[in-house]
Amino acid sequence: MMATLPTNAQEAWRWADLTALTTAAASERGQGIAADGYWLDVPGPRIVFVDGVYAPDRSTPGHVACTPLTLDTAHPLGVQASGAAGWSIDLSAREIVDPVQIVHIATGAENHLPARLTLDEDAVAQVIETYVGTGWTNRLTQIDLERGARLMRSVRLLQSGGFVSIRDEAVVGEAASLVSHFLGAGGMGSRIDAVLTLDGDAAFVDYGGALLTRDQQRQECAVAVRHAALNGSSRQTWRAVAADRSQASLAARVEVARGAQKTDGEQSLRGLLLQRTATVNLKPELEIFADDVKCAHGATVGELDAKALFYLRSRGVSEPRAKALLTTAFVADAIERIGNEVVREAFAADADAWLEAAL
Repeated sequence: MMATLPTNAQEAWRWADLTALTTAAASERGQGIAADGYWLDVPGPRIVFVDGVYAPDRSTPGHVACTPLTLDTAHPLGVQASGAAGWSIDLSAREIVDPVQIVHIATGAENHLPARLTLDEDAVAQVIETYVGTGWTNRLTQIDLERGARLMRSVRLLQSGGFVSIRDEAVVGEAASLVSHFLGAGGMGSRIDAVLTLDGDAAFVDYGGALLTRDQQRQECAVAVRHAALNGSSRQTWRAVAADRSQASLAARVEVARGAQKTDGEQSLRGLLLQRTATVNLKPELEIFADDVKCAHGATVGELDAKALFYLRSRGVSEPRAKALLTTAFVADAIERIGNEVVREAFAADADAWLEAAL
């Protein structure tokens, strides 16, 4: 490892499963898996990285450039990825492109990969990323959206073991929008870490997803949305489902600068315990220095509704099926926000597969 890792003694990292991260990094490499079963039925470039290394014989890159990237970041995990050979997309509004699919395959040990997404004025792009395999997979993504640009990003965390750490750093310009959705439905530990800055008038961010944990697994997100300009809007919608002795943690923060009047910021953090031995941690935060804003947050943790379970059982639905139906409805709050129908259905199928194994 090239940089010193943080510790759980630091407030921002107190829920992080750093033991799982270091164990995954020290594991031995094994046999890789095929990417074929993870492509979604949409046109466009298809990119494969194996242990953070571009696989040209398995990819059709199109407008995606794979090149060494030096990205400036102070994040302790992002630093390790900033100088590796990564991928980048630089688009103008004149370019009409299909969604970009990227499959990250890990075979063990550690791998680091940077990415840079730059959308010029009024440009539009979609990126779909899927993580499979095992080991420590570490990713740094920097995003720059110019006036009116729109980026839709969907991330599926399906590694069977190990650890996935994601660091997103975004600057969203005037009337631009960043929409990112995550699903943690694998057996790995994970940390989704982001700082998103709304830097232009009427910028918009929608950032959220669902973390599904079981056994001894731990997953978390730590997201800060910074409103630095007028009329910005942000939505953070996160759902966590924890079974057995697992732990899911959601920390979402909204910061409103002094000049960011007319800000509209909203957070919704909800956790569901499938057994009382599981743990869900929620930490919503608002830090507001402007006086003409509309900001709200909600945070709740509970169990499946006993009355709803009884109703379904009384209608002949088996207990496992009834629990699956109610849990699916709970997770749907995050999944149904995905605009691309094919991606939305893939997320739902991943969640259903997780439920079959957990219930």
